[in-house]
Amino acid sequence: MKIKKLPDFGLYFITDSRLTKKSVLEDVKAAIRAGVKIVQYREKEAPAGKMIKEAAEIRKLCKENNVLFLINDRIDIALAVGADGVHFGQDGIPYNYARNMLGENKIIGMSAHSAEDALNNEEMGADYTSIGPIFHTITKKDAKFPIGLEPVRQLKDKLKIPFVAIGGINEENIGEVLEAGARNIAIISAIVAKDNVEERARHFMEKINSLKHGNSNF
Repeated sequence: MKIKKLPDFGLYFITDSRLTKKSVLEDVKAAIRAGVKIVQYREKEAPAGKMIKEAAEIRKLCKENNVLFLINDRIDIALAVGADGVHFGQDGIPYNYARNMLGENKIIGMSAHSAEDALNNEEMGADYTSIGPIFHTITKKDAKFPIGLEPVRQLKDKLKIPFVAIGGINEENIGEVLEAGARNIAIISAIVAKDNVEERARHFMEKINSLKHGNSNF
């Protein structure tokens, strides 16, 4: 059965083999121990065989721990390992083609660079959308210019699907992002480039969850 409405998942964990100090698999294990509810496998450079092997191991971990598992861009890898869905950039496969290939039971997330893009993603049928980069980021080589916090403020009461703030979010600015209205945040380098991924993931999850309980002292 397709998840008709995704819940807010708080910290959106994305892997990065270029930044990790251990391995992608060890990072996912650490994130799951910290309590994350969604993992995106993002790999741009590995051959398909390695991706399938790695993605299959991550899929097993996520399934055992009731964690949603998505794959960035690669429908073929997602179908091969039985992932819960796929996330596409703005230049990725058009939504209708992706839905036809994946079927109705899979999650499709789509990137947005503006509030208008995010609303368009919702109208097309995306299950969630990301919005960013909020701040300057070095994680993504082809990242567009930072859009700031205004789109987050615009979307918080308009979108019916969850949206994920992404791009350059770290210890110093996460409070601003949360106060602007984000409930789901992707943090990559400030987690996976650190020695203790579990501790960093748990730390940011606590910050995100504290807002839900009315504590905005960041």
